[in-house]
Amino acid sequence: MNAAKILIVDDELNMRLVLKAILKKEGYEVSTAADGLEALKILEAEKIAVVATDLKMPRLDGMGLLDRIMRDDPAMPVIILTAYGTVATAVDALKMGAFDYITKPFEQDELKAVILKAVNTRLINAKELSAEAGEAHSYRIIGTSPPMAEIQEVIRKVSPTTTAVLITGETGTGKELIARAIHRNSARNDQPFIRINCAAIAENLVESELFGYEKGAFTGAVTTKPGRFELAHKGTLFLDEVGEIPREMQAKVLQAIQDQSFERVGGLKTLSVDVRLIAATNRDLQQRIKEGKFREDLFYRLNVFPIHIPPLRERTEDILPLTDHFIRKFNRKLGRTIEGIDPAVRDDLIAYPWPGNIRELEHLIERMVLMAEQPILTRELVPPDVVKAVRELHPAAPGPVPKELPGRDALKSHLEESEKQIIARCLEECGGNVTRAAERLGLSRKGLQLKMIKHRLRKREE
Repeated sequence: MNAAKILIVDDELNMRLVLKAILKKEGYEVSTAADGLEALKILEAEKIAVVATDLKMPRLDGMGLLDRIMRDDPAMPVIILTAYGTVATAVDALKMGAFDYITKPFEQDELKAVILKAVNTRLINAKELSAEAGEAHSYRIIGTSPPMAEIQEVIRKVSPTTTAVLITGETGTGKELIARAIHRNSARNDQPFIRINCAAIAENLVESELFGYEKGAFTGAVTTKPGRFELAHKGTLFLDEVGEIPREMQAKVLQAIQDQSFERVGGLKTLSVDVRLIAATNRDLQQRIKEGKFREDLFYRLNVFPIHIPPLRERTEDILPLTDHFIRKFNRKLGRTIEGIDPAVRDDLIAYPWPGNIRELEHLIERMVLMAEQPILTRELVPPDVVKAVRELHPAAPGPVPKELPGRDALKSHLEESEKQIIARCLEECGGNVTRAAERLGLSRKGLQLKMIKHRLRKREE
């Protein structure tokens, strides 16, 4: 596995050099920037796993950089480097979506622990699905299958309440997207949405991450730090991969949920909060209860309103709309002008079982858009492992055409005629509606119109 790359953003050269030396010694690759604008250029050009940024910098400061990153890539863990006098601002940054903060001067062990936690979070649960504002509808969920229509109705009903929600589903199905949709459509939408990935935290740090700690509570606790429950006050706390909370910590989590109160590590004062709880897991929690790894009372406290997201292979109607969405997304991100997909690619995408679900589809489309040299994504761009899996499941499915096949011109002519017939038949079955035909063929509307002109197909009335 390639080493994760960390981006250090600080206007002090010595700080950049110190942080770079520490992290390189830990095996990370490190890039540095002197301000937020320079950092944005690096983020566009390099594959960064984690950003660690100072707050006070010229041109674009840390809060401005955080705001830009949260809009462009909400999955990016951003760590705030702050002096004692700006801890309050760092806490505000956490409520805006920052991953964590470290106070200067910092302990090396604290820096290493926070960076490792951020890298693990990026690896374990990179953004499951990113739907831009204004797309689809107010829930920003893409999919027209009956299961997704039912989930949208469920979101409509549960969002206005304060009921605890447990979202289940395989990795990559979009659990965080559902959680954010519930928060966004609730009365708390102007309050913090605080997310914590329980699988990315070392067992001995779970308590301090959830409930915070007082100064001096343990070695390295050089200042008081609020936990995720405290940060989520008046808003929503999203416990992702809740099944990974250590058994010995589950009783305190249950009590905090029931009482809406807790004590920081090393503290005596009881803090009261008003938190709406949403949890998610790809585990079978009832099985973990049988194994003695999860408390039954905590399960029932979380599972007041269950939502299950089916895997992509069980809602194949959503594959092509998602594909079209990702093509548009990566056209914008990569500066490309891809218009759609070849019918053979469409068949492959529908036939493939998608073990990685939506996340796997997103990554595949990004790779294909990046590699494409034509406006249509062809089967030559489909990864060999995907083609192999499709052929094993559907032996009759044809393989990709070799580039050096004899009689290529004749074959090209034959394929174009086949494409013309397929488009003509699809238009006929859709009653001449170009929009519906384009969606069915996995093409953009413009892409289908260009093919209709190319094949001299008469445009039907819409």
